[in-house]
Amino acid sequence: MWITARGIGLLVAAVVLAGAGFRFAYPELTLLGVAAGGAVAVAAVTAARRPRLQVRREADPDRVGRGDPAAMTVTVRNAGRWGAANLLATDRCGDRVVPVPVLRLRPGTDTVVRYDVPTVRRGVVPVGPLRVTRRDPLGLVVLARSYGDSVPVWVYPRIHPLSAVPTGVGRSLDGRVDAVPHGSITFDSLREYVVGDELRRVHWRTSARVGELMVRENVDTSLPRIVVLVDNRLAAHPDRVDGVAESFESVCEAAASVVAAAVREDLPVVLLFVAAPPADVEDDGAVGPLDRLAAVSLQIEGTVQQAAARLRRDRLGDTLVVLTGPGGREDLGHVGALRGAYPSVVVGVFGAAEATPPGAAGLVVVDAADGAAFAAEWDGVRRW
Repeated sequence: MWITARGIGLLVAAVVLAGAGFRFAYPELTLLGVAAGGAVAVAAVTAARRPRLQVRREADPDRVGRGDPAAMTVTVRNAGRWGAANLLATDRCGDRVVPVPVLRLRPGTDTVVRYDVPTVRRGVVPVGPLRVTRRDPLGLVVLARSYGDSVPVWVYPRIHPLSAVPTGVGRSLDGRVDAVPHGSITFDSLREYVVGDELRRVHWRTSARVGELMVRENVDTSLPRIVVLVDNRLAAHPDRVDGVAESFESVCEAAASVVAAAVREDLPVVLLFVAAPPADVEDDGAVGPLDRLAAVSLQIEGTVQQAAARLRRDRLGDTLVVLTGPGGREDLGHVGALRGAYPSVVVGVFGAAEATPPGAAGLVVVDAADGAAFAAEWDGVRRW
């Protein structure tokens, strides 16, 4: 709550009039001062009365590709029993303020507002909460309150169709690495028998030794496992306009395209970032790789050397796709050191003024202007 300029002037006048009336024994001035002060007090009580409003919002859809249409529908209902709501209300949509008509909203009735959500940029657009401003009839006091929760609209990077996804590899016990496009089943572990298990999976020798039925657990070790590493360091994307690095937007588009192609082919895929996103981004309701790509931003901390050490230690897959900007070419040596742990490695460099020298760090490097160019080059590099 705050007092307007008119309210401050009236309050100052009340003090002056009341003081002058007492000082010079003019009861009329004292009465005027008390009346002015009472008007400010009544205005504060009037503005402080909290209207009972129910706010419901629906995003259509709440997850959308960059540039695709999305809309938000806001329904405001007057849940009070008497008195029409005579308020000024606005809804916040990202950096934009949208007026919501709540003037003369009678009890039990509602008003509906539908407006477009901007999707020209990748990101998470927060919509809401509804901000209601209440004034007294004389305009002396203003009180603003928020109603309803904020609803995020996830704007995904553009997804460009890829002609194919990488071929899987199979590792045998003698160290061979062979192409296995359809995967194979390999023994993984033993566990106790439970009702419903197939008897053909019982390992009778172990069962006889331990005195209870033990069954084999198998795993498909050669199904293509794709790891996508996104370089989200500020140093990797030095060229920025109005805080936006187009090379990083292209990286996100390429990552989204690879993830979507893997999901389409029902292949396991892991999305990682060189610089770990802030904890609030991970806790903001992201439920999949595309949500994380919508929310990710450039970070100062993190190095490719640290990310490569984690990848070498964990060995999360057999196909590694590293996507970076012009500033990331200096760290390709750390990526090249992963060729022993990942039989298939490809690097995408976006936004570089000059092409990467052939054979840099012994890697297959694709120089692309944007995500669409990377998708066009994908068919030529997918047989790494």
